[in-house]
Amino acid sequence: MRQAGRSLPEYRALRAGTAMLDACRTPELITEITLQPVRRHEVDAAILFSDIVVPLVAIGVAIDIVPGVGPVVDQPIRDTAGLDALRELDATDVPYVIEAVGALVAALGPTPLIGFAGAPFTLASYLIEGGPSRDHARTKALMHGQPVLWHALLNRLAVIAREFLRVQIAAGAAAVQLFDSWAGALSRADYERYVLPHSRSVLEPLADAGVPRIHFGVGTGEFLDLMRDAGADVVGADWRIPLDEAARRVGPGAVVQGNLDPALLLADWPVIEREVRRIVAEGRAAVGHIFNLGHGVLPDTDPAVITRVVELVHSLDR
Repeated sequence: MRQAGRSLPEYRALRAGTAMLDACRTPELITEITLQPVRRHEVDAAILFSDIVVPLVAIGVAIDIVPGVGPVVDQPIRDTAGLDALRELDATDVPYVIEAVGALVAALGPTPLIGFAGAPFTLASYLIEGGPSRDHARTKALMHGQPVLWHALLNRLAVIAREFLRVQIAAGAAAVQLFDSWAGALSRADYERYVLPHSRSVLEPLADAGVPRIHFGVGTGEFLDLMRDAGADVVGADWRIPLDEAARRVGPGAVVQGNLDPALLLADWPVIEREVRRIVAEGRAAVGHIFNLGHGVLPDTDPAVITRVVELVHSLDR
């Protein structure tokens, strides 16, 4: 997943004294941090080092990523006036992303680079709540109580996310992933009514770009089929659902991604090996399977364990 490098000592050394958003806007740091896990683990693809709030900051939204907390929004959006802060994103707003992607494509050679963006719902939850939330109460209240404002907000966020992905594709990204980290807080009915149209607005227009589109959410097992219907070529599943069941829910021709619990990387090797073998076996129920974690790497993970997992998956694939 996109936090692939944060367990690495070389990552922590490189980031020392540099704020997250500053690192995400420095081409040299983006490039090196993206390459570190590929170099260390010999994984099959690189994930662009960035953050889902980068395009929002690029258009002038005041957001800070507070260590140990996450994105904190200076002025949460809870009325129509707040929409004025969300203008469309232009490629000229993120020159550092374009430069870094170009450098990475050159450095990676045949290894593909995956770009990513935050999905409209997850971005909206940060903007409405003002930061991370356990219950997303303000978000759900606005969604149900002010549906006109809700759809206007998500429509603007969809345009921003879509353009951010287009910028990465134009610069050379071989695939893109849309992260809906908090969509699992919703019921299936609410997702279908209030979120799906906007995620579709991001992914479907990218069909003409000719790159695979991956759609991932946490706790979204109840609507994996809807996530595919948003325009995804690959649907990611977290660790809460067996991968063969995820493939069944995605539907005929399913291509799935996942889904080792990141916490299990802290367990003894026999436990990890058993789980990896199980997931690879379950993944054979799908037309295609990208082995991955079910969410981001935990910072305390031993990098040597990740390398060993990659080696095991490669041996099973052969």
